[in-house]
Amino acid sequence: VSDRLDHPRNLDDRVVEAFGDLMSRFGAGSLDDRELAQIFDVYESIFPWHDLPPDPVGFDAGCGSGRWARFFAPRVGRLICIDASIEALDVARRVLVDHDNVEFRHEDLSAMGIADGSCDFGYSLGVLHHIPDTEDATRACIRKLKPGAPFLVYVYYDLEGVGVVRRSLLTVATGLRMLISRLPRQIRHLVTDLLALVLYLPLARLARSVEQGGRNPSRIPLFQYRHRSFYVMRSGALDRFGTRLEKRYSRTEVVELLEGSGLTDIVFSDGPPWWVAVGRRPANRVVGS
Repeated sequence: VSDRLDHPRNLDDRVVEAFGDLMSRFGAGSLDDRELAQIFDVYESIFPWHDLPPDPVGFDAGCGSGRWARFFAPRVGRLICIDASIEALDVARRVLVDHDNVEFRHEDLSAMGIADGSCDFGYSLGVLHHIPDTEDATRACIRKLKPGAPFLVYVYYDLEGVGVVRRSLLTVATGLRMLISRLPRQIRHLVTDLLALVLYLPLARLARSVEQGGRNPSRIPLFQYRHRSFYVMRSGALDRFGTRLEKRYSRTEVVELLEGSGLTDIVFSDGPPWWVAVGRRPANRVVGS
């Protein structure tokens, strides 16, 4: 594993520790393959596989447990998995043990050792909104791309356009997150498992019942978990409430983030989770440092 964290510039050690804990506890190897593939389908639905060259080289910026890399690795020539958590990389190496085209790097996304302009694609799914300087990390990722190469992202939705009730619930959830994320690890696990049981599970089942009745379930909080296992709900609760740093974006802000970082031709996925988007590094443009 390559290691360039001697002088980290853009990470929060407490956030890195929390996500190492998450990945160790809910490694992708324990998740049903079919369910994981269903989740990945949402992300890859807008990814331009057909535009990649033969045996493309790319990177996973914030690979975590390697759960998304396991879908990219069989379809590419070389995949560089980068994460600031050594615990997460240990899990990823176990998950991806059968893929000899994967390289692991213990690095800060703002100080990646990949050569600028060397990659045919890149992606960062659910990571950039947990980094202190998201803009700097995004620009760093884009600099690694060749002209015309795609970059796929998933960042959290700020509930733009929803009603007062749901926005109020988000405010309450944010307050809870600030408290829960500061608890000792074992107590944090217990509390987030309890939230999965008393909050995620009932709301998800309610949303599924509403959908089965022929109505739109999207007004129900956590409706996106309606077809998910309790394991995924537990993982989601720890992900949501276990970290001290979280940012949320409107659609316009996502466009501004990606275009400001050097991407063009931004395309969004239609459904949840929001926001999943892909853009390209254009030819003949220098990405700011």
